Amino acid sequence: MATSSGLKRSLTTPLLVFYGLGNILGAGIYVLIGEVSAVAGYLAPVAFAVAALAVSFTAFSYAELSARYPLSAGEAVYVQEGFGRIWLSRLIGVLISLAGMVSASTIANGFAGYLRIFVEVPDWLALSLLLLGLGALAAWGISQSVWAASLITLLEIGGLLLVLVVAGDNLTHLPDHLPDLIPDQPGHWPAILTAAFLAFYAFIGFEDMVNVAEEVVEPERTMPRAIIIALAVATLLNASVVLVAVLSVPPQQLAGSDAPLALIYQVATGERAWVLGAISLLAVVNGALIQMIMASRVFYGMANRQWLPRWLAKINPRTRTPVPATVLVTLLVLFFALAFDLVALASLTSSLILVIFALVNASLLRIRRRHPAPRDVRTYAAWIPWFGLLSSLALLSAQLLHD
Repeated sequence: MATSSGLKRSLTTPLLVFYGLGNILGAGIYVLIGEVSAVAGYLAPVAFAVAALAVSFTAFSYAELSARYPLSAGEAVYVQEGFGRIWLSRLIGVLISLAGMVSASTIANGFAGYLRIFVEVPDWLALSLLLLGLGALAAWGISQSVWAASLITLLEIGGLLLVLVVAGDNLTHLPDHLPDLIPDQPGHWPAILTAAFLAFYAFIGFEDMVNVAEEVVEPERTMPRAIIIALAVATLLNASVVLVAVLSVPPQQLAGSDAPLALIYQVATGERAWVLGAISLLAVVNGALIQMIMASRVFYGMANRQWLPRWLAKINPRTRTPVPATVLVTLLVLFFALAFDLVALASLTSSLILVIFALVNASLLRIRRRHPAPRDVRTYAAWIPWFGLLSSLALLSAQLLHD
């Protein structure tokens, strides 16, 4: 079945959950755990917990909005419905596309770090081959792309479980390190909030799910359920891995590694992390692929509403995908990946996403006042979008004050 816009509805709840999980897991825990540890030290698990809490409120807002408006360019549509300002809707659409492209570039830089486990290749060559190949896959077809992403997501989860298995014995050291893991002084919180801003990147990805809504079967039911399941599973895995990580390897040693999970495996087993390194490579590939699909669908959705040039809404009759939008996204991702380093890209992504989250929560507050939810749309507690708005602004403010 295809939508009136020409996109094919083929994504069910399991596929959509894996789509979101692959993006969340590939984008963060495999790449940034060392950077968070560099800022927060043994308080990295607290930083991850703060980030997860901040994200959870906004996830429920997205769940409700995705059921109300199951359309591509989701955030742009939500802001248009909430504020009725075309310029603001265009801005939010451009911001979410930019965030997706910068995020894909961030992940691609993580790929270069894990690739060094196997072979020394110039970063520019590795990044170019990776991103051009992913662009071709994204243009091939949504079902093929998401099936590939789902299979890789299973391997990503397996990689995290492997870390927990080989290094899980270090949880017996928890009582000894408990004083280090608890922030017992007011002076700890600036570092925690700054680290939470980076750790926030390890939880984003659920928002990208709404931008394939026109390719989802029964989106009013499927979208909210898949968003919440994906974030809950990712939070459990992230929390477990980061706790084991700081108990297994001193934070300063984690901070100096380009492949932190491979380092944990090597310390725990005394062996080279060939298997985990391969899984990590696939994880970051998966995250980049999903971000590129998302950004191209936002461009397509905005162009379909005449908010961007119409040529970006062209659908290839054979692949039924927005090929011009995909080509543009691929070239822009490659530029960002070659021009900026990992931490700068991750910080920029987090800043963009937090601005978007704040506007989306504000939009839901206005929509609720003006438009009662249809009977088949589940709504959540009235305070949830308020907490989503305030927590997004708090994390963004913490980073601005740190800078």
